Amino acid sequence: MTLKEEYQASLKSSDTEEWFDLHFHRPLGFLWAKFFAKLGVSPNAITIASIFMGVAGGIMLYFHQPHLAWLNWVGMLLITWADTFDSADGQLARLTQQYSRMGRILDGVSGDFWFAAISFALVFRELDFGDSLLGDYFYNHEWQIWALGIVSGLSHALQAAMADYYRQFHLFFLKGQQGSELDSTSKLREQYRQVDWGAFWSKVPLFFYLGYTGNQERMTPNMQRLRAALSKRYGEDGVPSQDFRDYFRKLSLPLMKYTNILTFNTRIIACFIAVIINIPWLYFAFEIVVLNILLIYMILRHEGICKKALKYLNQQ
Repeated sequence: MTLKEEYQASLKSSDTEEWFDLHFHRPLGFLWAKFFAKLGVSPNAITIASIFMGVAGGIMLYFHQPHLAWLNWVGMLLITWADTFDSADGQLARLTQQYSRMGRILDGVSGDFWFAAISFALVFRELDFGDSLLGDYFYNHEWQIWALGIVSGLSHALQAAMADYYRQFHLFFLKGQQGSELDSTSKLREQYRQVDWGAFWSKVPLFFYLGYTGNQERMTPNMQRLRAALSKRYGEDGVPSQDFRDYFRKLSLPLMKYTNILTFNTRIIACFIAVIINIPWLYFAFEIVVLNILLIYMILRHEGICKKALKYLNQQ
């Protein structure tokens, strides 16, 4: 296999990859993946390293003193570096077939750790240093900046979870179960029961992942009806007919650009701009207003697609 073919094999799919990722994070992630493969480093170890780097970068966004402002740029570099590691872990897993449930869980929560650190740093930065617009206001109304930070963090977690869920569902139709990380609470509950509490470090992550997947399913009733109908017709892990796969992919493909907006690049650019112009709360407002409007639109649109696809399936 040539280097170019290896790189292509390390990607999820052209349908779900963002332009900036394809031209920046994925090439760098591939180089890291090749480097770590030679050292025998596991994908999970890379993910853990990315968590520490992203959290450290987030903390450095706190500083605003003139003599320490350079730490903001170090923080931005570390967060960007962490995201290349976040690309590398998945690419290494695909290249070496080192898939694991723990890897899926770690990859899912890594970004939450980064953005939790960012949120705390920006809240304390606003309280300690203020900004050119509303610094005095938040100094006198502390609870409001805390409320913005908390709501922003919760919004981020929901947005990222739903964006990932829609991408995995799209990949299921594109590549089948083997090319997707789509899970179901029914299967996870059975696996959870089979794991003894003696295996504590396997049991606890599975408990939280079960809740994570359950929340995704509760937000997508029409998708769950479609999944149930597909399981009934093709078996639990059965792949639908090519005709139906092509039909659903055509409907779902336009939404993939929105799932990318709700993951990393757009929100981190908004965060960096807010830091550079020293208006930290602006990032929270972007998360809460702009990205949540996009999330609501995406949920409604995807539920409509699933309803239409279910009708099409029943007519076949």
